[in-house]
Amino acid sequence: MRGTLKAALESALLHGGPAALNRRRTRSRALVLAYHNIIPHDEAPPGERALHLPRAEFAAQLEQLARACDVVPLADLFRPPARARPRAAVTFDDAYLGAVTEGADELSRRGLPATFFVAPGLLGGRSFWWDDVAGGALDGMPATLREALLTECGGRDDAVRARTGCAAAESKVAGWARSASEAALAALVRIPGCTLASHTWDHPNLAAVGGDDLARQLDSSLAWLRAKFPEATLPWLTYPYGLASKAAAAAAAAAGYTGAFRVDGGWLDPERGPGFTLPRLNVPANLTRRGFALRLAGLLCR
Repeated sequence: MRGTLKAALESALLHGGPAALNRRRTRSRALVLAYHNIIPHDEAPPGERALHLPRAEFAAQLEQLARACDVVPLADLFRPPARARPRAAVTFDDAYLGAVTEGADELSRRGLPATFFVAPGLLGGRSFWWDDVAGGALDGMPATLREALLTECGGRDDAVRARTGCAAAESKVAGWARSASEAALAALVRIPGCTLASHTWDHPNLAAVGGDDLARQLDSSLAWLRAKFPEATLPWLTYPYGLASKAAAAAAAAAGYTGAFRVDGGWLDPERGPGFTLPRLNVPANLTRRGFALRLAGLLCR
């Protein structure tokens, strides 16, 4: 019953006046989409399910996106637009193998650009703690547990695993739901339009990090990417878990980043220029196609 009501509401909003009005309002604005993993056809979503979008749904979203917006490289988002039409940039956090293979293939088929935010310290086929802790539960990880792991353990892989007993060596997560390798990133950046940027060194909660460790997280990641992939690296940052602080934003500016993104907040105004708490639209795996279209129309977009 709840699903039926939701579908009816989405349909009414999408085909009614509010959607048309908001489409006009968003013509001069931009939307940065935040994805995580793309899973192969006929595979079941693992771990933290909301992060793992089926490839067929991603392909459908790209088609919707290209109809509604000019899809541009992240580096071009703040340049004057070529025409009065909304612009969008596609981004991925975490460098899941499925994202850099399955997702990149769908982008390449359509000639669409994207930026992949990488935590170099977690590369090499490692499972992510949040997938191991969630274990594929339909509702994901309990909110209270997630909050404790992000604050008391700082979102750090070793601390979380020590507290929860989810040893990386015992992970049953499939290869495409683990981190990519350096070789996979090298193949990715050979695809026209695919670029890399920083997601810190090893993905801690930056709001719980300070001093030299904060600087190391930001400096080391960008330096590694520039050394390995100098032509494909952009000086942009996404905050792990979407969590930032004034200290983290100031440290990112001091480290030479152009700007930094949260994982929520919806549309942005490119005329205001780059900043260090910029919004994005998080795209969870359970978002319906109507729901996605509504967000492209500027509704329900947070």
